[in-house]
Amino acid sequence: MLAVLALAAVLWGLGWLLRLPLWLRVAMLGFLWLGVVSAHVVLPAAHPLRLATGGRAEPWLVLGGLAVLGAFYRMALGRLRRRAATRVAPAAQGLFRPDELERYARHIMLREVGGPGQKRLKEARVLVIGAGGLGSPALLYLAAAGVGTIGVIDDDRVEGSNLQRQVIHADARIGWPKVASAAAAMRALNPFVEVRPYERRLTEEIAADLFADYDLILDGTDNFDTRYLANRVAVAAKKPLISGAIAQWEGQVSLYDPAHGGPCFECTFPVRPAPGLVPSCAEAGVIAPLPGVVGSIMAVEAVKHLTGAGATLRGALLIYDALWGETRRIVLKPRDGCPVCGGRGGRLDGAAGIA
Repeated sequence: MLAVLALAAVLWGLGWLLRLPLWLRVAMLGFLWLGVVSAHVVLPAAHPLRLATGGRAEPWLVLGGLAVLGAFYRMALGRLRRRAATRVAPAAQGLFRPDELERYARHIMLREVGGPGQKRLKEARVLVIGAGGLGSPALLYLAAAGVGTIGVIDDDRVEGSNLQRQVIHADARIGWPKVASAAAAMRALNPFVEVRPYERRLTEEIAADLFADYDLILDGTDNFDTRYLANRVAVAAKKPLISGAIAQWEGQVSLYDPAHGGPCFECTFPVRPAPGLVPSCAEAGVIAPLPGVVGSIMAVEAVKHLTGAGATLRGALLIYDALWGETRRIVLKPRDGCPVCGGRGGRLDGAAGIA
């Protein structure tokens, strides 16, 4: 059997040296395979040729089947790449390098995204507040999806205790500013995106000017002061805000967009929890994969919002309970007299904040 495989390698190598077409090299291997299988079918069981090639036809049949499957997979992949390239709008073809077209082929094949949607992602600017548990997966998937400009603001540094859940960071980068660590990971993942790290805390003094440079804001912070600040500034700037939160085994996500009829964060949570009522992750703990789930949902909502695909979580709060494997969706409405967005209507009772 080894002799036959060695002969196949020799034939392939000779074909390569002689620069024979690929189909001809494959045909030579096919004839060799067919001869071995025919020998096992025609010759008696004790024939030396059959014994020298394994004694049974089944392994060769399996090998041939795997080769055919591999060939079909190669053909299908090539067809997928060609279709992806032809589905990019002519205006977008000059926007993407060939390597980018291959990278985003699975997006472009989606009817809901396609070439125009990928073009909108490349032209989009998204700011992520926080490079921690929620920011980690959100930033990675925004970069992987091809969002053209990604800003990240955080004033913390990477600590060993972060690595249980903050997957954008690495042990070798302990002590780095989180925004620098996150930027390094995103650039390594996708060199075609622009990353803007801001090593500072989001404050009233800088928030308005910072938000003005972006189309969409993602809030993955772990304190209510920053949440309410981000909401006020986003509403004033008419910027949509995707906010996520986690605690222990439970997480929640919503898209707050009063400029298009949805409620704002303060419509939904008009009263801050009393101190100590909603403990932070550092105080209460959090299961490691939970930020990955919730942060990934935030990234999905961002991609949907930017491309116009499907229905976003505008006007809805998605609550995920990891411990019991349950997901709930609560309808939200603007709150009459909201001091931030001046919304109309009422809020569905029952929604609760999670730090």
